[in-house]
Amino acid sequence: MADPHSTGPATSDLPPLVAGPYRKRLGLISVVACFGGLLFGYDTGVINGALRPMTEELGLTPFTEGVVTSSLVFAAAFGALFGGRVSDGIGRRSTIIILAILFFVGTLFVVFTPGVGILVTGRILLGLAVGGASTVVPVFLAELAPYEIRGSITGRNEVAIVIGQLSAFVINAIIGNVFGHIDGVWRFMFAICAIPAICLFFGMLRMPESPRWLVEKGRREKALEVLKTVRPEERAIAELGEVEQVAEEEEEEQKVGLGAILTNKWLLRVLLVGIGVAMAQQLTGINSIMYYGQVVLIESGFEANAALIANIAPGIVAVLGGFIALYMMDRVDRRKTFTIGLSLTTTCHLLIGAASILLPVGNAARPFVLLFLIVAFVMSMQTFLNVAVWVWLAEIFPLHMRGVGIGVSVFFGWTTNALLALYFPSIIAGIGITGAFFLFAGVGVLALVFVITQVPETRGVSLETLEEDVSTGAIYAVKKRKARRFLR
Repeated sequence: MADPHSTGPATSDLPPLVAGPYRKRLGLISVVACFGGLLFGYDTGVINGALRPMTEELGLTPFTEGVVTSSLVFAAAFGALFGGRVSDGIGRRSTIIILAILFFVGTLFVVFTPGVGILVTGRILLGLAVGGASTVVPVFLAELAPYEIRGSITGRNEVAIVIGQLSAFVINAIIGNVFGHIDGVWRFMFAICAIPAICLFFGMLRMPESPRWLVEKGRREKALEVLKTVRPEERAIAELGEVEQVAEEEEEEQKVGLGAILTNKWLLRVLLVGIGVAMAQQLTGINSIMYYGQVVLIESGFEANAALIANIAPGIVAVLGGFIALYMMDRVDRRKTFTIGLSLTTTCHLLIGAASILLPVGNAARPFVLLFLIVAFVMSMQTFLNVAVWVWLAEIFPLHMRGVGIGVSVFFGWTTNALLALYFPSIIAGIGITGAFFLFAGVGVLALVFVITQVPETRGVSLETLEEDVSTGAIYAVKKRKARRFLR
């Protein structure tokens, strides 16, 4: 068992990983499951370039623009909340298959909509799928991956998300500039996401179920069969024993569901910390850039078509940052990456606010300086925060509350995201870029204090060890010993 006071990666009694075909199998599973992340990214990013032609065709007002944009995000909050519960009941794999169907149906509603009502309905269906994918896919990957490489495997989903967003920005720029004269051009932008939805559906039909979920449901032989495909045989047998032991202890305690979590101070505490981490990620304002990047760049001084092209730059660095983050996931502590990330993003916010004051509208350098700082912000966010947050959320909760814990946490994260999506245009109109980014900077300072004082470390610890340490409060023991600082 890992030493709860250790400052480095934990050790384990499990047999070591050795080379073998299981790594290719794990890679294939992660690629297929990450189509869920790709859809997540594309469906949240496509509105960035589709909103202007959509507004012209459907006659949207500023308010209905906010409704169309935020309806997906509000629905994603509920998809995240209930997606975890559904996956606890019917399995991670089955839930992802259902989400693939939702992605496809939602796309059809949006593409063939005759008006705002059906459009919002389609966006809500897509939002439910996006929210469900945001909780279930990371858990599915975390429960299949060995703890030694769990960070890099789980983090692939976040990389898939930003690849999806970048794909949306590039496709929007191509379609918008080449076919912008065609009525309904925005429908083609949305239609593209039917392709990965089909790939996700048929791909998941051939993927295994989470062995940890199978053990919880009493299907030991099937769990061992799955583990042997993604582990060396000796390791699979030993790991199954650990999972069974934890599952038996939980069954004896009979602590499942939100009510039981609220009556256990340690489980309640980790749930509140999870909520805080999910909200802190969104309060950086990253998705305001992803949804309204073209609007921000136009406000910075770019022409509309130039802004559509320039908007690709944040998408490119987001993908680059994602790959760097994957490299760091199994080498740098989660809490350290949170601290570095929030420090950098808050600095970028301050610089953007200052630059918008020092370089007034009309200054030739203004749009390019602000674009550079926005790109630096996105790079910092993606390298140090986005991947790490999703990996941490998939790791920190004990098995019997994992679906509930990540679902509730991501619900609050998505709700925060939705409120920003709804009101960000009004914030820009009211206080401009300067005020908006100074506001984000203030929130960033508070988030940094929260992370330093409240977030426990999870890197290099098996899920079963984390399970016991979180449930008993051992993971917080270091707070008594070292100036309110948690396990590093």
